[in-house]
Amino acid sequence: MSQTLASTLVTADRRDSVLVLTLNRPDRMNAWSNALEDRYFELLADAERDPEVRAIVVTGAGRAFCAGADLDDLEQVGATGDVSVAGAIDRPPRTFPYNIRKPMIAAINGAAAGLGLVEALYCDLRFCAPTAKLTTAFARRGLIAEYGISWLLPRLVGTSRAMDLLLSGRVVLGDEAERIGLVDRVIDSERLLEEAVAYADELARYSSPRSMAEIKGQVHRHLDLRFEEAVIESDRLMLESFNGADLAEGVNSYRERRPPNFAALPAED
Repeated sequence: MSQTLASTLVTADRRDSVLVLTLNRPDRMNAWSNALEDRYFELLADAERDPEVRAIVVTGAGRAFCAGADLDDLEQVGATGDVSVAGAIDRPPRTFPYNIRKPMIAAINGAAAGLGLVEALYCDLRFCAPTAKLTTAFARRGLIAEYGISWLLPRLVGTSRAMDLLLSGRVVLGDEAERIGLVDRVIDSERLLEEAVAYADELARYSSPRSMAEIKGQVHRHLDLRFEEAVIESDRLMLESFNGADLAEGVNSYRERRPPNFAALPAED
């Protein structure tokens, strides 16, 4: 595949401080491939380093969000046993999007199946069209619960509902997905991306980038800590935040009734 063609597999659209990433294989329902993954991860890494990007929205082109792994790749893995086709060799871990420090919102415009659903779950929030079809699909393809969904899903919807979705592979539409906690908001298709971007823009305008990154880290780490341990770490981080410039700016902007002017998130060491 040419470099030019590969660069179109995921498109990037800057809207002020919000970056919209669109999975762009509409003729294949945005099925996941190595080349698409490489481009997606490249754009996420760029966004992580870019101080002007403060929030990220992920969506799909056409009628799908992501229909899962490309079936041609799965057939090749099954026929040859060559797992490199599935991206298991010499690539960043598939969990890379989950660890992005900036807030990520999935705008699920259509089908999200298998790996496509996992990618939506790696985002911090999920906005969904009413007609979007969500399915784990793995058991119906002779696969197991892949890429950490067996850890993520029970924490979102509870153990028995996660078992239902994983064992049956049944399709869940937007309204049920919201009811069980799989998605956070159901929005009419024609307004879905607009609403997701508006939410991300509000985060970018009014929330401290450093605070959001730290809060994401807290939530992820504290899922595996005892309550008392989480409180101890939070107390330490709170004391550190008292000495930060963002606290003064947050308080002053509130008193002066103006939008805050928080510093950009610094690059990681």
